[in-house]
Amino acid sequence: MIDFHHRLAAYDYDLPPDRIAQFPAPERDASRLLVLDSNAPDLAHRRFADILDYLRPSDLLVVNTTRVFPARLLGAKQTGGKAELFLLNFPQPTAAMLDPSVPWREATATALIKSSKRPKIGSLLLFGAQLRARVDALAADGKAEVTLQYKPDGEQSLEALLEAHGRMPLPPYISRPDGNSGEDLHRYQTRYARQTGSVAAPTAGLHFSDALLAEIRAKGVDIASVVLHVGYGTFAPVRAEDIRDHRIHREQVEVSKETAEKINQTKAAGGRIWAVGTTTARTLEFAVDEQGRVQPGSGDCDLFIYPGFQFRVIDNLITNFHLPKSSLLFLVSALAGRERILDAYQEAINASYRFFSYGDAMAIITKR
Repeated sequence: MIDFHHRLAAYDYDLPPDRIAQFPAPERDASRLLVLDSNAPDLAHRRFADILDYLRPSDLLVVNTTRVFPARLLGAKQTGGKAELFLLNFPQPTAAMLDPSVPWREATATALIKSSKRPKIGSLLLFGAQLRARVDALAADGKAEVTLQYKPDGEQSLEALLEAHGRMPLPPYISRPDGNSGEDLHRYQTRYARQTGSVAAPTAGLHFSDALLAEIRAKGVDIASVVLHVGYGTFAPVRAEDIRDHRIHREQVEVSKETAEKINQTKAAGGRIWAVGTTTARTLEFAVDEQGRVQPGSGDCDLFIYPGFQFRVIDNLITNFHLPKSSLLFLVSALAGRERILDAYQEAINASYRFFSYGDAMAIITKR
């Protein structure tokens, strides 16, 4: 028999469609902030810039510096029909890409292809005079292996060509009429994004403006970084009735020696670790050893956090509001308790908070 806290149905809630944010707030740090303090009976309703009031000089704020790349390419098949390519990872260079004497540089990737008729192996998808994709293999699950071929202008990189021809991979619940605007190239990206590799933004970080980050540092709060490249699997629905049977996706992570040392020193001194986003939380809890120390390194993170999980690194979490029945909702429920989270979500709905990627924020405080 499945314990109620492990039933998928226990993580459902009703969200009016008009609560799903279709656009970001006019200013990054002007979004709303719902504060859930595990040691306080009531929620606090603030503005995101007020996060400064909850931070102390002894705290460490940890952010995910992954960078989203424009993974959606709209083009046509050689036969003329429309085609869309959704890259599931940043293309990896081949020998041809590294040889300047070859006119078409090459890089391989896994992708999803949308077209009226599935393209044949060996066929080309065209995205302008400088960029095309060859279909190398087709899988039963709808994925395809492709080779991107491109002709750079001088020192132009593949990333620059994707910026020019691609669109940001906005989540499917953002369905505004204009689809994907030029503004999304900037707003669906954190201000501290550095390492390219994600097909979705670590959205809790979208609320931080340059000015707010400067204020945080001026207060004496240190900021450390990790990398988790968000994959398409983050949107995969959970179908298992017992959530423990769900197979979590793997995502590439990296924790530097400097970040590991800062975290371990902060905890040893009694300071608090603030994780910005569920991606950061997963990375840190994945990197901790049996003695409770975070270890530097890189690898594929497959850590699945759901109620019953014992957090050993993070104390407080800055996050957004998550989809019903999602693995991210399981994670925040593991930190604050399922009932408390769902009650907070209901209060947020009643107070007209904006949900999901471009929506408002939530701070979960377990250590004052």
